Amino acid sequence: MIEVKNVSRIFSLGEQEVVALRDISARIESGELTCVVGPSGAGKSTLMHLIGCLDRPTSGEILFDGQAVTALDDDALSVLRRDRIGFVFQFFNLMPTLTAEENIALPRLIAGRELEEVRNKVDGLLEVVGMTKRRHHKPDQLSGGELQRIAIARAMINDPLIILADEPTGNLDTANGDVVISLLREISARGTSSVVVATHNAALTKVADSTLALLDGKLESWTRRDGTRILENRTLETQGA
Repeated sequence: MIEVKNVSRIFSLGEQEVVALRDISARIESGELTCVVGPSGAGKSTLMHLIGCLDRPTSGEILFDGQAVTALDDDALSVLRRDRIGFVFQFFNLMPTLTAEENIALPRLIAGRELEEVRNKVDGLLEVVGMTKRRHHKPDQLSGGELQRIAIARAMINDPLIILADEPTGNLDTANGDVVISLLREISARGTSSVVVATHNAALTKVADSTLALLDGKLESWTRRDGTRILENRTLETQGA
């Protein structure tokens, strides 16, 4: 579904160059949950920004269903982000003056959909995330776990190809973090959206279909849940790696 092919990202700081990512290649399969892990500064956020079309690589390609998104102009990228990519953030990023259902509906209304169709979609998503009874509450009336569930529903509203979640449990206690983990696993299992999570939460890696481990901007390992390790487009059994 989504391929990252020999991607590097280099930032210029005056006369100095900082290599944030170096020659990364990986594949995100349809309907799978992929975790991106690594210490601070490893390149996780940079990779998420590139996959989410919020930034462009210095070199290499990113393909969505075979289409090189790196070749698209800014307007086309904006449409791609709006219609094909959902975002979930550590600190929720909900509009404080809108209710839960209004926050969920907003991206679909911006996309120009009919109000009645949007209402029906919101109703279904509120049920999926277990927030139907809290639909009229504003963000300051919701707990952290409830805020993140609303944020996940908002990310799903346009039926995205991929949902990108940056530390979605990082601001939650263990109980609420477990709820969010189960919800992300359920979403990917539906098979309609892939989910990519940048995380330090070991519980998420245990339920992920694959895990990309970054270190100093390089892909250190790419591991499937069954223990198969994938490196440089070769598949090796863990025992022989």
